[in-house]
Amino acid sequence: MDLATLIGFVGGLGIIIAAIATGGDIMMFVDVPSVLIVVVGTFMVTLMQLSISEFLSSFKVAIKAFMNKNDNPVDLIKQAVELSDVARKNGLLALEDQEVDNEFLKRGLSLCVDGHDAAMVQKLLGRDMDLAIGRHEVGQNMWKAVGDMAPAMGMIGTLVGLVQMLANMSDPAAIGPAMAVALLTTLYGAVIANAFALPMSAKLAGISHNERLNKVLILETIQSIQEGMNPRVLETLLKTYLPESQRSSVGEPEEVE
Repeated sequence: MDLATLIGFVGGLGIIIAAIATGGDIMMFVDVPSVLIVVVGTFMVTLMQLSISEFLSSFKVAIKAFMNKNDNPVDLIKQAVELSDVARKNGLLALEDQEVDNEFLKRGLSLCVDGHDAAMVQKLLGRDMDLAIGRHEVGQNMWKAVGDMAPAMGMIGTLVGLVQMLANMSDPAAIGPAMAVALLTTLYGAVIANAFALPMSAKLAGISHNERLNKVLILETIQSIQEGMNPRVLETLLKTYLPESQRSSVGEPEEVE
């Protein structure tokens, strides 16, 4: 569970609801026509930009913002050095018995054990990485589109409400509901965009960046293991993927002769 996403989402929404509740009846801010125009309308116009399968898969991608399970790169480097040490001492076939949780790393080790040459392994893993990141980018773009469309649909709802209000100026009872639609659609659009969709897109972009970094690190690891690189040299190489403040947290491997 990604606590930052959960706390930020619940906290931001909670502050808005609390501000509404302290100002009077919260039901004043609930309007079905406004919901239909902004919420349903936003997702419908966003759907126009994607296929149905991409649209639906974007909701699955959104779960990653709350259930982020990206591996710590420091832990990956430590494991990479250990695997390199095993392979250098006992050969590539010894990697088959090693316990590895990261699926991408496990796939790369399996290709090594099967005897594929380094160029083929890099090609297969690189393509796997690019396609996975591409699928994630579809989800990011979908939520960014929602963030762009929600205020626009809110503005459309405002214009609808104003037209209805101006067309019924002679009927005082109709002015209130029309004005509610005009104002609430703008509010709904702003809340959806700024309290959910745009932060969601930014969070998914950050997760995707970290995932790409981990996979590039793993690609470097697999290539170095196949080349028989010294674990100490591999550690130094992989540390370049970390910020300076984290590099000291990676322990030094034993000297390999």
